Amino acid sequence: MAMRPTVALFAGDPAGIGPEIVAKLLADPETTRGADVLLIASRASMDVRANLTFVEWKGLGAPAFSLGIAGPDNGRFMLDGLLTGVDLVRSGKADALCFAPLNKGALRAGGMNHPDEMHWFAEVLGWTGPCVEFNVLEDLWTSRITSHVPLKDVSALLTMEGVADGIGLLYRGLQAAGKAQPRLAVCGFNPHNGDNGNFGREEIDVIAPGVKRAAERGWPADGPFPADTIFVRARGGAYDGIVTMYHDQGQIAMKLMGFERGVTVQGGLPIPITTPAHGTAYDIAGQGKANAGALKNAFSLACRMGEARRNATR
Repeated sequence: MAMRPTVALFAGDPAGIGPEIVAKLLADPETTRGADVLLIASRASMDVRANLTFVEWKGLGAPAFSLGIAGPDNGRFMLDGLLTGVDLVRSGKADALCFAPLNKGALRAGGMNHPDEMHWFAEVLGWTGPCVEFNVLEDLWTSRITSHVPLKDVSALLTMEGVADGIGLLYRGLQAAGKAQPRLAVCGFNPHNGDNGNFGREEIDVIAPGVKRAAERGWPADGPFPADTIFVRARGGAYDGIVTMYHDQGQIAMKLMGFERGVTVQGGLPIPITTPAHGTAYDIAGQGKANAGALKNAFSLACRMGEARRNATR
């Protein structure tokens, strides 16, 4: 009989909706049937009636935080919680890490000197290879060649090698989630895919050669395609994943299709890490209104990826 995966589950920003949606997730019997959970949270932030089993860690006894406030205290709490989760996976006590939403302003106030948590994870893990955030909506995954950079800088950051590496990251990420032969599409950069060079040459000089190079390395993909139509085809089931050129090119499409269901995967890192694609929702924290759907999806994906990782290392 196959063993259930073990997932380190961090309740995220204690000033936001994280503890609330984690409690909702754990109240669902389906969650505990599918995995063993190592809960990383402070006792004060969770509903004691939920009868939860906590991981012993630095923040376990932290006092209650004021809701809706991003400050250094909850920032340090989040960094400690994430580090605890990473350590649980690295030590083999957990197969994957799933965390509830974080607040980047609080993380920076608490000492994170990185553009986002993905780069923080890479440093903590000592990872120097390529990594990127994947955004997942049910069966459709997206990745991006550039991420948290000004839009005016994107063109100069696009390289043939970068496009090939980005395709490879998404291809391998989908394989790690159980898709043996992922079907990928690649977005162009300019309006109408550059219109044969009339609206820019990035598609001709950089993106198409990058697609070819990726195929030569065993990561086939179609494209580039106009970004304003390829998501329609993918939504209809033509593709499992889309590689975009910049942050909002894919984010807008994915969030329009399912804001409360989307998941972010910290792709390319040596351990599986997932989280809901939405934020901490300070405006409704503590009101019982938060939807746990995206966290449920993130947890389910962490289970699949953690189980695959464990099987691969046996």
